[in-house]
Amino acid sequence: MSVATIDSAPACTPPLTTGLEGWENSADPVYCRDTSGRILAVNLSFARKFGRAAEALVGQSVNDLIWPEDAIKLLAACTELQAAPHQAKAENRWRTPQGIRWFAWETTALLDGAENIFAVRSVGRDITRQRLAEEQYYRLSRAVEQSPVAIVITDLEGRAQYVNSKFTEVSGRTLEDILDGNLEVLRDGHASEDSYQDFWRTVRAGGEWRGELTTERTDGGTISESIKVSCLRSASGEVTNFLCLREDVTERKKLEHELRQAYKMESIGTLASGIAHDFNNLLAIINGYAELCLHGINDPGIVQKSFREIHRAAQRAGGLVRQILTFSRKTEVKFGAMDLNRLIRDLVPMLAETFPRNVTFTLDLEEKLPALLADSSQLQQIILNLCVNARDAMPSGGNITLSTRREASAGLREPAGAANRSYACLRVADTGTGMTDAVRQRIFEPFFTTKPGNQGTGLGLAVVYGVVLSHHGTISVESTLGIGSTFTVILPLADETAAVPAAFKAGEFPGGRESLLIVDDEISLRTLLASALTSKGYKAVTAASGLEAISLVSDKSRAFDLALLDLNMPGATGVEVLKFIRACRPELKVLVISGHMTKSVEAELTQLGQSDFVQKPYRLDEIGRHIRRLLAPAAGKP
Repeated sequence: MSVATIDSAPACTPPLTTGLEGWENSADPVYCRDTSGRILAVNLSFARKFGRAAEALVGQSVNDLIWPEDAIKLLAACTELQAAPHQAKAENRWRTPQGIRWFAWETTALLDGAENIFAVRSVGRDITRQRLAEEQYYRLSRAVEQSPVAIVITDLEGRAQYVNSKFTEVSGRTLEDILDGNLEVLRDGHASEDSYQDFWRTVRAGGEWRGELTTERTDGGTISESIKVSCLRSASGEVTNFLCLREDVTERKKLEHELRQAYKMESIGTLASGIAHDFNNLLAIINGYAELCLHGINDPGIVQKSFREIHRAAQRAGGLVRQILTFSRKTEVKFGAMDLNRLIRDLVPMLAETFPRNVTFTLDLEEKLPALLADSSQLQQIILNLCVNARDAMPSGGNITLSTRREASAGLREPAGAANRSYACLRVADTGTGMTDAVRQRIFEPFFTTKPGNQGTGLGLAVVYGVVLSHHGTISVESTLGIGSTFTVILPLADETAAVPAAFKAGEFPGGRESLLIVDDEISLRTLLASALTSKGYKAVTAASGLEAISLVSDKSRAFDLALLDLNMPGATGVEVLKFIRACRPELKVLVISGHMTKSVEAELTQLGQSDFVQKPYRLDEIGRHIRRLLAPAAGKP
């Protein structure tokens, strides 16, 4: 007979047997059904799987237990039983008290004496966990293969064992090239062998490596990739493979670059606007007082006051230039022993003259404070900028208190000082408007200002912050709205054996009798230097260009002890003049004077052995002291 359907086939009268002989105590679920799909017998394991007594299952239709969508599979298995060896295999889902479970059945037809099927016996195995794992693996494999991130799995030598389609797409290589060519796929993008070896040291130590690399495609193009490489481990924790994830971030990098460019242009506009405002104010002061003197004012007091204001405005202009160069790290930092108290006492009278009369100063300085290890011009910038910030915070007037104290490293959280290192603490406190927490958190950001319109560049405190960090110090601020703010600067002290330079009054410098060559294409500066140095006893000769300077140096009848050399000149640059001096008169000392020096020019001068520089704008006393320092061995020359 044939078994066409489970329910519609006529039932056969089975022999006096359950069909389960030998399977009653099997751990595998076993059931026997007739040709109509009615259960004839089940073993104990089957009964337990379906949560019923064996007697309660007898006579029930298999369709009541099997998942409806899988009934067709059971029908197909019944069709297979018609032909020898009358056996079939099938996997389908059944409804159990634990939920839907997958079973793998091995079904055998039971034949009567006439070789007709009178019943079917099925021995099953619960494969739910296996099927879930297979489905999970299938989903995972699809996710990996279709991932928008390039994925590579390599052996411990870096040879590719698997790559997904995204990797072949991005790299431009075929799967055969990668797997059969033993390519070092983890090498791509590393700029040097040292970088590649550093990467291997990290991953072979069990660490995770991250970075952004620029890789080349086979078609000649380049892409930027964010790369992460980690270890794959066995169940015992042993590293067996490396997993590399490579994400194409070319478009993101392009957008970041465009955003940086836009921000840079905005910052330059903000900076230029603030600088132009400050410089225009200073030029108005200089031009106004100069015109007043040129108009023939005969009152010596007015003339002297005009000169003072012109000099003060020029000093402020020089300070603004130094702020910009310090912010962009274009100035050379020279550390030395500095008397902080003396610097404060020198600066405060000047500030008191220029600040509004309703702003007063109070000094609370610890006597015999040891010398700081600092750059004098940058330390001056710290004090000036903090005082200017305090002045601006007191539009209706108030008091600025400058105090100094010695601090032990044990009391500092940062920087972490050595056990024998001490620090100086500078505090600048005002009685101004104070700041909100939001403003206080941004106070050291470049270009951030709370001043209305174009009244500030937002560089002052950013410069202070940068200078303090370059001096291995710290800065903090405490502020209360309506009460005021206090800036605290911690800077390292110099060794006790360090000598503090002798003090000079503004404009004073020692003279000499040596011969000097002044090289500058700006006639006003040449004349100024020649007049000032001649008045101090020096013999000065000037040159208006690099070629003229070379001509004078090559004249052996002229004796020069030192050359003051500008860098940017027509005919021959200062670097070219210096090269000629080194070749023609290597004993001639040189002091380079420049308004701005690029890193390439600075490196070239260093190669030529030139280490003495003065930044424009300069003070005459600064030039005079540099000259005496360079000529000190020849001080006794007649």
